[in-house]
Amino acid sequence: MAGHSSAAVAHAGNNPFLRIVAAISTVAGWCAAAMIVIAVAITCQMIFVRFVLNESTIWQTEAVIYLVIAATLVGLPYVQRLRGHVNVDLFPLSLPPRARWLLAVVTLSASIAIIAVMLYYGYEYWHFAFSRGWTSDTVWGVRLWIPYLSIPVGFGLLLLQLVADLIAVLIGVDKPFGLEDA
Repeated sequence: MAGHSSAAVAHAGNNPFLRIVAAISTVAGWCAAAMIVIAVAITCQMIFVRFVLNESTIWQTEAVIYLVIAATLVGLPYVQRLRGHVNVDLFPLSLPPRARWLLAVVTLSASIAIIAVMLYYGYEYWHFAFSRGWTSDTVWGVRLWIPYLSIPVGFGLLLLQLVADLIAVLIGVDKPFGLEDA
């Protein structure tokens, strides 16, 4: 993206795995952006139907909610790739390079473990909704496995990006926390 400096983006170097994961995360970011645009368009259509045509809406509110949640989850790996999450780097900045590297490995490993657990339970929840044929309790009656699919997909892609970030730090393609040695 033009608005981000190259230092803010996780580096892939010439490593094919890191480049593939970076491409997947970028595609996920574009999909998330498209979902937001679609949600805004549906919201505008809903406003027109309600207030101009004076008719009721059936599916719009539910669709917008599912799209925004899916955009949030599917967009996670892209935000991780851009290092767009709020972070406090005062502590890593105060550490010597070796301790900073160790802290990065520990925090990335802990993040991988936590997201792996969330992926497991997210998949289990999605599969439960799929196998039981759950539908929403609305007039639209959407099959819930469709919007719930964003849970394992989003966390799976985030897990993949975190693994790539850890590998990049371990092989020296990327600096810990994206910080240059002082």
